[in-house]
Amino acid sequence: MNKFYLSLGSNLGEREKNLARAMEEIEKRGVRILRRSSIYETEPVEIREQGWFLNCAIEVETDLPPQEFMNALLDIELLLGRRREIKYGPRTIDLDILLQGDTIVNTPQLTIPHPKMAERRFVLVPLAEIAPQVAPEQPLPLTFQVTLVLDVPSTVAVNC
Repeated sequence: MNKFYLSLGSNLGEREKNLARAMEEIEKRGVRILRRSSIYETEPVEIREQGWFLNCAIEVETDLPPQEFMNALLDIELLLGRRREIKYGPRTIDLDILLQGDTIVNTPQLTIPHPKMAERRFVLVPLAEIAPQVAPEQPLPLTFQVTLVLDVPSTVAVNC
């Protein structure tokens, strides 16, 4: 079995229902959700003129290898109405693979660990909640990385 950590986000429509429906669709594909973080409301980062996001992280287990699992996640995004019209723009659902153990994947279609996760408070805080022991390609423990990110002034506000 392969264990993955995912980030989920939504800022269009019924955001909380979008997250719940995404998790249901993930489970329908034979993926077992092991842990779920709280849901956090966060300000958009790249394009600020859009609605705030709801974000969470989940730990899952599946027999699927990384690329097949990513393809399944992309299918779920499409099913839930995701349209990739504007990079970093509004979306009904965003499903990202953050980590898969110590696995490193670097292809044109998929990069694991997620290349921007260490810069994103909306990813690190939920991930640290469910997996404080995880250290993604960094010499520092994740809980310390989150502390560093939280200490830096940021345009991202995390509300619990």
